[in-house]
Amino acid sequence: MRHSFTFAVVYWCALSCGSEPSSLPAVAGASSMGGSAALGGAGDAAAAHNGGALNGGASAAGAANGGAAPGSGGAGSSGAGSSGAGAGSGGASAGAAGSDVITAPAGYKLVWHDEFDVDGAPSAANYNFEHGFQRNEEAQWYQDANSSVKGGLLVIEARKETLPNPNYTGSGDWKTTRKTAEYTSSSLTTSGKQSFQYGHFEMRARIPTEAGMWPAWWTLGVKGQWPSNGEIDIMEYYKGNVLANVACGTATAWQAQWDSTATPLASLGANCAAQFHVWTMDWDEQSIVLSVDGKALNTSTLSSMLNSDGTSPFKQKAYLLVNLAVGGQNGGDPAGTTFPKRYEVDYLRVFQKQ
Repeated sequence: MRHSFTFAVVYWCALSCGSEPSSLPAVAGASSMGGSAALGGAGDAAAAHNGGALNGGASAAGAANGGAAPGSGGAGSSGAGSSGAGAGSGGASAGAAGSDVITAPAGYKLVWHDEFDVDGAPSAANYNFEHGFQRNEEAQWYQDANSSVKGGLLVIEARKETLPNPNYTGSGDWKTTRKTAEYTSSSLTTSGKQSFQYGHFEMRARIPTEAGMWPAWWTLGVKGQWPSNGEIDIMEYYKGNVLANVACGTATAWQAQWDSTATPLASLGANCAAQFHVWTMDWDEQSIVLSVDGKALNTSTLSSMLNSDGTSPFKQKAYLLVNLAVGGQNGGDPAGTTFPKRYEVDYLRVFQKQ
């Protein structure tokens, strides 16, 4: 079911503040301007992203993309924002140049964030890494080495390089019949370290959009087999479209019910592929709204996305995943793309009701 929302654009500055939950910066209240955002809900890391089991089942999609200002970190960079649709209140993170203040939506508080201010490896307190071949018959081999924090950004880099597949047997499924991997990348997950139930979620990022690129920011529920633990694709891109998806379980194992939308990248503005954008997810007891730069892309009511046993997979905690896939069932052919390609994340933030 779709709902209409009133949007307000608010301005952002990329901030310099601590990335650990124990060192939250000062948080100011939001303005009373109405806004819209998106919400996200659940799934299972051991399960498939976009409809495919870890051994490469069928795939759907989910994401959002749109126009925010380029640049990150430091002073003066700006981007569009959105506010909690579930909360019915406005405001998005904001801060003056050189300020450590993040402004929460009205009635919300900052509960976790990562501003990626400390150069080096991503925080071990926040993230695990996926390894090897994972899902959707994707071409990349996931490894830690393709992600780093530098200059205020988390950078996930897809590279064209050949690695031997240690699981190669010459028979079995696609994970064991490939003698080598021809591409590498990284997939970070907060499973077992950071999980949340309901709230206003934000990511400011610039994504690669060349052929074969499949960047995503998504959530999976902490309990249950995919897709009955629920999946929310807050940001996902491939083959010229940004997608916003919600998935729950059906009576058939590994087969999802999807509520999905696809928006042509070109419709989000001139030169949007080169810009940073703010993706938001607003998730509460009634609905999930997925937005980019204040524009709602998909709205799902929890009552319409139930598992076959009548339960909601979105009434439990969910963890976050940030990954850059290559090729596979949905990503397209990367053969003509020049590597490396970078997925750059300025920040991740989670706000919950006070």
